[in-house]
Amino acid sequence: MSIFDIYRLGVLFFCFINLGYSTISLAQNAPIQITKFIQNSTSKNAIWALSVRDSTGKERLDYNSSTLITPASNLKLLTSAALFSVFGSDFYFKTSIYGLGELKDSVWEGDLYIQGSGDPSIGGELYNDDKWYVFDKLINQLKNKGIKVITGKIIGYDAVFDDESYPPNWSYDDLSFYYATELNALSFNRNCIDLTVKADGAIGSLPQIEWFPLNTDYVSFINEQKISSPNSSYDEYYKRYSGTNTIVLRSSLPQHYLEEESLSIYYPSLFFADTFVKYAQLNGIEVQNGAETSRNDIEFSKNNGFTELAFHYSKPFKELAIRINKESDNFYTEMLVKAAAVKVYGIQGQTVAGLQIIKDKAAYFKTDTTTIYLVDGSGMAFSNLITTKNLSQLLYSVQHETWFTDYLNTLSNAGIDGTLKNRFLNTSVQGNLMGKSGYISGARTLSGYLHTKSGNLITLSLATNHFSEKVSRIDAIHQKIVLWLYENY
Repeated sequence: MSIFDIYRLGVLFFCFINLGYSTISLAQNAPIQITKFIQNSTSKNAIWALSVRDSTGKERLDYNSSTLITPASNLKLLTSAALFSVFGSDFYFKTSIYGLGELKDSVWEGDLYIQGSGDPSIGGELYNDDKWYVFDKLINQLKNKGIKVITGKIIGYDAVFDDESYPPNWSYDDLSFYYATELNALSFNRNCIDLTVKADGAIGSLPQIEWFPLNTDYVSFINEQKISSPNSSYDEYYKRYSGTNTIVLRSSLPQHYLEEESLSIYYPSLFFADTFVKYAQLNGIEVQNGAETSRNDIEFSKNNGFTELAFHYSKPFKELAIRINKESDNFYTEMLVKAAAVKVYGIQGQTVAGLQIIKDKAAYFKTDTTTIYLVDGSGMAFSNLITTKNLSQLLYSVQHETWFTDYLNTLSNAGIDGTLKNRFLNTSVQGNLMGKSGYISGARTLSGYLHTKSGNLITLSLATNHFSEKVSRIDAIHQKIVLWLYENY
């Protein structure tokens, strides 16, 4: 068992809070060493920043740590901390189905409303990859009430969030893919279809395609792909036309190649309701009038004629948050940012209101909010700005929160899991760094908690911006810096 395994169980955390670690003294040549690593690299003209704090919170190494940088997904460290502060570890979302009508024999005469609450997890990633888990649970409850026929519609109610589908400044080129899907209070399968392409035919022919859920006709494909020579390289091209569910496929795939890709859909609440109708009918419930959506301000109560017929509770927030940091899931992050506005302000979920909550929490964590500029919560936009000094301060401050152990559990363990699974392999840092990586074009970041060779616990935040070479070369310099910190602190 590594030191961090013990730490995650709370033993070292108890020692840190109650006994204290010895203060780390900075080697006199530390800035020279860091500078040497950077100046000897082919990206010496990029923007580099590093902040390192000891166990008392004092900044012991400052290399441009007050310089504004684009944090990429390291922003999720601040966002998730703010969300833990808002929701706590054990908060859950409730999704309900309400009936407006009455049950006669086995026939529900009227409509059913599915009320979205902002739950990002109605899909398979938290349910052992069973993507139908929640739908099965809801449909079985309807069947247990004796419902075999619904004369009306399945209506997706999504007014808990506003109608802004994306945070500002996201790139149009990203919007066809799973990492930049629409945000909606009623969401299924992270608002994606999961496409499988099999290049099993003759060279020059069309590959076969199938997709989850149910090869649904909610989307349509223009399949212009081709099967190329087995020795050729895979050339990917996917594009969903804006404001539609028409997806163009123009990839070139080597013969016998298997490609799996999650692609975004338009109008998530209708996708949810339409898929629910199709799946219900496959499972013994006839829906006679299809699916639609509603944003009317409806109060679901018995006084207004509504009867709750089925419901589902999400996993607790501490499990949802693992998707934010360990898996760097933009969809979960942005959904929960909107949901925070609902919980704190009692308003429709709005990105701008959620971002204000994050900034307010940043002040609580004793960061300098005058050097924080946010346009989203996930770090997808290059226009987000923060400093490594702020990120290292955040990581120090949250150690005093009651939910810190759960927060720590959301981070990746270097060389073991999450987005750091394949980094620091077979080095002394493997298993001793709990952190978060970040990447968008031109920005690479790494922040977290490092247990050093001497047994000290340090917090670090490292960033490189405005580089044009392969990210693997930046990672190599980051690894040198972190290994040096491990050996010398």
